[in-house]
Parts: sequence; structure tokens; C-alpha cells
Amino acid sequence: VQLQASGGGLVQPGGSLRLSCAASGTIFRFNAMGWYRQAPGKERELVATITSGGSIAYAEFVKGRFTISRDNAENTVYMQMNSLEPEDTAVYYCYGVYGMTYWGKGTLVTVSS
Repeated sequence: VQLQASGGGLVQPGGSLRLSCAASGTIFRFNAMGWYRQAPGKERELVATITSGGSIAYAEFVKGRFTISRDNAENTVYMQMNSLEPEDTAVYYCYGVYGMTYWGKGTLVTVSS
């Protein structure tokens, strides 16, 4: 099973990015998918999660700015990130849960002027 994240890059404060994470090599549907992030010198933290039934949870620091969604048929999870701030600079890792947690390699998001 592989999770391939994409969509990271350099954006100015106030800008937007859309992250995608597609799973391959699996015939099952993840029970939950989502995103963590890890900023330089900090621990990895949960950003958002979405279940196969559509239940969603966000970290307080992204509420109202980030929107997570998924395509169950494609086992793909997305995250629209708006109003980005320098504090959002981090490597963003996607994950999927089915009996165990599977991780993608991460995509770097840099918010800077």
C-alpha cells in the first residue's frame, strides 16, 4: 500500500494550496484518512481527519481555513488550505487507517513573502 501526497509548494501569506493524497496497491477502503503536519523543530500534529462515512474533525488552529474531503471510490483525500499563515509552514503527511496506519512521504508547504 502506498500513499502519494502532492500539492505542496511556496505560497505567500493569505494564499491557498490544495493538497491531494492518493492510495494505490490496495483493494480496501480506509476507515479514516487525513493529514498531519510537522514544522521544523516541532512534533508532528494532527491537522484534519475524515472517516469513510464523512465525519470530519479539525485541529483548532485550522478551523475555518482548511477543508478536508475525500473520494471513497478513489481512496483519495484532499485538503483545501486557505488564508495560509507563516505558522502553517511544515511538511504535511497524509495517512490512512485500516487495521493499521499507513503514511505518505509528505509534501512541503512553505508560507512566506
